[in-house]
Amino acid sequence: MTDGFESPGAPTAALPAVVARVTALADRLGVAHADVFDTGRLSVASGVPEPVVKALLSGRPAGEPDVQARFLQRLDLLRRTRLKPNGRKYTQQEIADGAGMSRQQAGALINGDRRPTMEHCDAVQRFFRVHAGFLTAEDPEALAGTLQRTEQELLQKLADREREAAADADDPLERLLQDHGVRGIAWRAAQLPTDQHRDKVAEWLDMLLESVKRPES
Repeated sequence: MTDGFESPGAPTAALPAVVARVTALADRLGVAHADVFDTGRLSVASGVPEPVVKALLSGRPAGEPDVQARFLQRLDLLRRTRLKPNGRKYTQQEIADGAGMSRQQAGALINGDRRPTMEHCDAVQRFFRVHAGFLTAEDPEALAGTLQRTEQELLQKLADREREAAADADDPLERLLQDHGVRGIAWRAAQLPTDQHRDKVAEWLDMLLESVKRPES
């Protein structure tokens, strides 16, 4: 068992590709890289220790190769971050009851005295309400999966923005601004015979600017 830092073997090919896609989407949406690649958030969501997340994002091979050691890391993270409504950790007995195993079994798994089976992992994952594979996926794979969920969220934001932009383009008032521009409107206002008419145009433009929703920059 290692401390979860550098270890032999390169990250899976999927991780660099996902990182590149998330980076491109963040740039397109104007989202800060520090937000989408927040290592603390990614660690909690994936179960990967934060130092390993940092190493993997920098392109260095890292992670815990042993399945049992990885299970213990992830289970410890779950117990620290998925708390009871009163803010306290779940006890061994509560985990045992929720996962359908004896307290002795749960204790042996938590203390590393027993190697977990897939049935144990599935039961504990269901109890903590995390996705399948949370306790067993290799670190690069787990991080890639979490970033793929971030990618889906960013794609949804992009789709919403484009839908809003399309709706605005269908607005006749928005089209008027696009077709004539500020200079064109100002020129036409100058052709009006009196200041009273021009004041009406100014009032109308103020109302227009308040009512037209523009896509976020």
